[in-house]
Amino acid sequence: METPLTVVILAAGLGTRMKSRKAKVLHRVGGRSLIEHVVRTAQALAPPERIFVVVGHQAESVQGAVATVGAGFGFIQQNEQRGTGHALMVAADRLSHLEGRLVILYGDCPLVRASTLEGLVAAQASSHAAGTILTAIMDDPTGYGRVLRDSQDRVTSVVEQKAGTPEVLAIREANMGLYCYRAELFWKHIQELQPNNPAHEYYLTDMVEILNRAGHAIGAFRIDDPREVLGINDREELAVVDRLLRERKVRELMVGGVTIEKPETVTVDPGVKIGIDTIIEPFAQILGNTVIGENCRIGACAIVRDSELSDDVEVGPFTIIGTSRLEQGAHAGPFARLRMENHLGPGAHVGNFVELKKTHLGAGSKAMHLAYLGDSQIGPKANVGAGTITCNYDGYRKNTTRIGAGVFVGSNSTLIAPVEVGDGAYLAAGSVITGDVPADALGVARARQVNKEDWARKRRELAR
Repeated sequence: METPLTVVILAAGLGTRMKSRKAKVLHRVGGRSLIEHVVRTAQALAPPERIFVVVGHQAESVQGAVATVGAGFGFIQQNEQRGTGHALMVAADRLSHLEGRLVILYGDCPLVRASTLEGLVAAQASSHAAGTILTAIMDDPTGYGRVLRDSQDRVTSVVEQKAGTPEVLAIREANMGLYCYRAELFWKHIQELQPNNPAHEYYLTDMVEILNRAGHAIGAFRIDDPREVLGINDREELAVVDRLLRERKVRELMVGGVTIEKPETVTVDPGVKIGIDTIIEPFAQILGNTVIGENCRIGACAIVRDSELSDDVEVGPFTIIGTSRLEQGAHAGPFARLRMENHLGPGAHVGNFVELKKTHLGAGSKAMHLAYLGDSQIGPKANVGAGTITCNYDGYRKNTTRIGAGVFVGSNSTLIAPVEVGDGAYLAAGSVITGDVPADALGVARARQVNKEDWARKRRELAR
């Protein structure tokens, strides 16, 4: 029977070096908050009911961020933050009865991979040690605790930077701060932590020495790339981690068959899915939970957020698409804006400086230039001329415009909703349509043109 595993994520601190009114784990990198990244990774190890987040500063907001991942996670309140060890001491009453293994993570380490944590757990499971710590050899381990070993290569202690002698600080093996312990031994000895350090805090690293004194060995699981466990303390480190996460996602897509031109300029969120043979041009942003099909093209500087694009869709440069669906062969842009909740049918075209909001554009329909279509239902094979506006707001509520199949809307037409134009109808250019237009009719709503002979010449003479 598989040994149960509990994950505790430490996320109670404010992060004073961030110079922010927002708790550190609420800052975003790679399209998600720090805590969301870590909780998602923890799910590879344990179900939500065995994952616990220690919260303190802005606890409700942190819990809200975790809720975006899913339900069932546990929370432990650490009202006073007195070090990493203190967070586990606070958690003891709630968790000490849980058997198996205990994994301890930090809420500001979003780069750690699930495979790395699985390796840490496997290393612990294959040993007789009381715990296993994650370590790495670093060219410059300044700021990290140094890992001390005995003659048999067993870990005896972790010495923090401030407490290290020159000999200790010369050690290049650093503690990465992630741990896997035998739960019953960890909880048995957790209360032995003492704040015997200049900061008067309870350090979790002291558990290594405490367990050694109790006759229990501590092992180490060494990783090759210490960047994977980079913590975040300030805005500069936030930017570094964001870049690394973005690079990881872009690399994953390119390996999977997506062409990304100038990948260092492209921003792709971790929840995005893109099909093979799609081309992403420079400076594009693909955000949220967007899904893009095969053989699409996303133009330079386009922004696509939380949208679904079927196969063979083309998004022109500088086009913005939000919470919309584009079916096969649809085309949007350049310089178009699909603001929210739009649906473009197969082969539909939206062109330059056209804005759509909550609009369905039927299969093969076109709105190619300088139009605003809001709260509109437009049938297949319709043509919407340049300068057309659907006036959807009457000052109190939003109203719907319905345009049937095969309708031709002349340039600079204004449709005052609620209004319906029947299948096959024509609207004369420059018309202000305030009433329904029957199918196959011509709707004309404009004043008759009057030419006043010599009017301009006489005006010029009066002005002399």
